[in-house]
Amino acid sequence: MIASFPDEWANVSRETIERLELYESLIRKWNPKINLVSPGSLGVLWPRHFADSAQVFQMAPPSVAHWADLGSGGGFPGLVIAILAAEAKPGLRMTLVESDQRKAAFLAAAAHRLGVDADILAQRIETLPPLGADVVSARAVAPLDTLLGYAGRHLAPGGVALFPKGATVEAELARALEHWRFSYQKRPSKTDARGVVLIIGGISRV
Repeated sequence: MIASFPDEWANVSRETIERLELYESLIRKWNPKINLVSPGSLGVLWPRHFADSAQVFQMAPPSVAHWADLGSGGGFPGLVIAILAAEAKPGLRMTLVESDQRKAAFLAAAAHRLGVDADILAQRIETLPPLGADVVSARAVAPLDTLLGYAGRHLAPGGVALFPKGATVEAELARALEHWRFSYQKRPSKTDARGVVLIIGGISRV
């Protein structure tokens, strides 16, 4: 698993790798019951889910103190970030929002087994009181136009949103710019040849 992605994991401690391996085993155990990931992606958890989540963590501003991951599902990118932060940025406050009660239960159980700090909120993103996070992330949750509404609600002033996007990114940007003002950068994805990670700030409605 790891050997095929040496650049991603070369500087990660053995303790962190062991946490990721335990996380993988937990996903495999729970997946038949609650469909955390598609069955076809179980064989590519490290490149498709773990490495994709890790690159989002690498793009965060160094000053981040509170990170909110919206629609965390099986924990991507939020729980992977919590695992990496336990070593690389101890003290980072992680909040994972997941309205599906069964997936939220998995996230809470996994965080406990992995020994990482993460607040799990089993609530809907749009009705949750504003979180005031320095960074908001979301992966495969909604179109950009919708995500900007979520980010605008839950970001602290001066905060940034990190959104991995695939081949539809240009169309999503064009639609979002009809309703929102925002600054953005596009960073090439390391795990998707057609994908990017959008780094977004200054969100306001048109």
